Parts: sequence; structure tokens; C-alpha cells
Amino acid sequence: MAGAARVGFCSNPVRLTGSSATMNPQTGEVIREFVAETQPDGISYTRCGNRRARRCESCSHEYKGDTWHMIMAGAAGGMKGVPDGVGEHPMAFVTLTAPSFGAVHSLAGSRRRGTCVHGKPRGCFCNHRDDDGLLGEPLCEECYDYVGHVVWQYFAPELWRRFTIQLRRQLAYELGMTQKAAAEIVRVQLAKVAEFQRRGAVHFHAIIRLDGVSPTEQFPPAPDEVTEACLIAAVQKSSRRVAYEAPAVRGEASARVLRWGAQIDVQPIVRREGLDGTLSDRAVAAYIAKYATKATEDLSSGSRDRPHVKAIKATAELIAEENGPESPYALLGKRSHMLGFRGHFSSKSRRYSVTLGSLRGARRAWRLARTVERAKEKGYDVDEVLVVGSWSFAGMGWRNEGDRALAIEAARAAREWRDARRVRFESQRGKSDA
Repeated sequence: MAGAARVGFCSNPVRLTGSSATMNPQTGEVIREFVAETQPDGISYTRCGNRRARRCESCSHEYKGDTWHMIMAGAAGGMKGVPDGVGEHPMAFVTLTAPSFGAVHSLAGSRRRGTCVHGKPRGCFCNHRDDDGLLGEPLCEECYDYVGHVVWQYFAPELWRRFTIQLRRQLAYELGMTQKAAAEIVRVQLAKVAEFQRRGAVHFHAIIRLDGVSPTEQFPPAPDEVTEACLIAAVQKSSRRVAYEAPAVRGEASARVLRWGAQIDVQPIVRREGLDGTLSDRAVAAYIAKYATKATEDLSSGSRDRPHVKAIKATAELIAEENGPESPYALLGKRSHMLGFRGHFSSKSRRYSVTLGSLRGARRAWRLARTVERAKEKGYDVDEVLVVGSWSFAGMGWRNEGDRALAIEAARAAREWRDARRVRFESQRGKSDA
């Protein structure tokens, strides 16, 4: 149990052999030494660090927590070195979706009548439950544009990049000034995640914030003329106007013009709890953190791919094979397991807030401080020691299923305890604020 606790009850830890020493770099004195061979299994374990919940609940939970802190710091401020005033900057929560590639089963159903050219219904009158395996499946597989789906998904990161460029141009237009003049008074900061819909198409959730420009401040407020209304108008117009002409695939005479889908949502973000129906900073942070740990595995039922997911993967591999190694689609086959998507699931602009790396670094520094604390009698501070290690990879996972099952159950219990503690803290803080 102690070994599992040291790696946060990771369900698939990395096995290592070797040793590490915490020492004084000035004198060479060893404060503490750790040798893997002295452990019960003769090896040491470290966390796998996988962000996907289906691979490791414990590491995914930690990643989700880090993402929440990163997003929350940039949305509300007052934490992780981000000033409290950031929460007063013009800010919006944006959702950009993929266009339609064909009718699919949905929660609300469809009232369209008649049949398609293949004799299948154009609509589905069923109100499917959330766990229904039919959700996201096409009403007619032959009508569904699988090639268009894969091509759009492959170039979705480029469409997002062009959207961010157009957004800055449109913002300058809304302010009634040139792009150069606008860049001297306002900076656009973004944090976004990509989420797979049930139909296997990605859409993007993003927080977009407007900061001022200052040579001395890292998070300066935007000028008074840069308003929330300007931001919302710029986002709405940019998302409608941006387009990308994707190279034609083999067998098609012309290129495809890619755009965002019709379901574009832009909402202003308010501070704290949006009790009047508005969207709060905490709700947005929790929402984005939740989807930062999702992946293509979450589209499948159990360990088997749905027929629709299989068809998307097969189409991606077919396009890559038919278009040859010199085509723009040469690497598409390597992204078939991601349904053709080749972008980052989570990203942010440099000045949005803290980085995930800095949060992990702070956690490592905390652990080192605990090591030094145990050696306080030697008179060392955390800034005066150095950890030197020599490690070799020995494999993945626990040695037996019993250890793995114990780690999973212990991780579940630890998460429930932390979540319950957080709920109590939030409840007490709400009462004190009232």
C-alpha cells in the first residue's frame, strides 16, 4: 500500500530500476539516498501521467485538477500568481462546432419525415437516453459524408488557427482602428480544449480574454473602449467568415471549403456563481477541465468501437493510402486512431495564466521540501539541495492484478474523500460570503 500511495495510486505506473540521492552540491554530503533494489519488488514506481480517464483514473484526476487551476487562474485571477483583477477583463466562453456531415441519432430526436434515396428514414422520432449506443450513429451510413468528416477533422487545427488570426483583425475593426494600432492597446488571450461529440467530430471550447498592453505588468487591464460587446461581436463575425480550402482528395475534382458548423455559441463570463442564469468562471473552469481528459476511447462502448467510429477510422486510412506518400494526406493514416484529428486537445496562449509544467514543477518542489524537512536537523533549506538520480525503464504496470486492483480502489476512495472535502469547503465559503 505504501508503494501505491507514493505514486498516487496510479493504475498503470512506470517501473524503474536505479537510485537517487538528495545531496548538498557544495560539500557533496548525501542527505538521503533511495535505492530501488531495497523496495519489496526490487523496483521503483512512478506515475504514468496519462490524461485519459480510461487509461488511469488517478493520473487523469490529477491532470483535470491541474487544468482546472490553469483555467481558473486565467478566468478569475487571485491564484497561482495571477492577479485578482484579471476576472474583470472582457471575457467570453466560446464553442465552435463541426458542420453536419449527415443526420445522426440524437437525444432530442428528429421530426423529419420521408426516406432518403437508399430507402432509410430521414428522421428518428425516438428520444434516446444518454447511455443509448445509437447516439451519434448515422441514420443512413451511405448518405453520411465520411470523406468530408475526415477531411474537416484533419484540418480543424488549421481552421482554429485561422479563426484566431481573423479574430484579431475583426477586433481591430470593431474598435475602429488598424490592426497595428489595436495590437498596441489590446492582447487576445485564449485557452481551449477539443472535445469529441458522439458523432465522432471534434468541437472546440475556449475562454477568450482581452488584456491590455504594458511593458511592466504581465496581466494589465484593457482600455475602457475595449468592451465585452466588442469581443462577442468579433468572435461571432470571425467564426462565420473564416474558411479554409482543403486540398482535393483523389477522385474529387475540386477542393473542399471548410467552415465551422451552424451551432456557434458565445457567452460572457461573470465572476463567481452565475445565479441569475449567467455563466460563472468556476463553471467554465470545471467544464473545460472535464473535457480535457476525454479522448476517442470515450466514443466507444466498452472495449469495442461502434460501427460509426470504425467507419471513420477506415476512411482515414483509405484516404491516406489512395492519395500516396507525397500528398497532404500522407500522414492521415497515422491519425486514424484519433479519427483524423491531429491537433492538441488542450492548449493556451503564453500569457493566459500559469502553465501545466509550472504546476507540476511546484508539486515536485513540494515533495523535495518534505524530504528536506525530514533532514532539518542537518540545517539545510530546500534551495540548498540537489537530487541526482540514475534510472532505467523496467516496464509498465503493477506486477500482479491484486496490486493493480488495490491501487484502483484506493485511488477511488482518495478521490471521493478529496471531492467531499472540497464540497464542504465550498459550502462553508458560500455561507461566509453570504
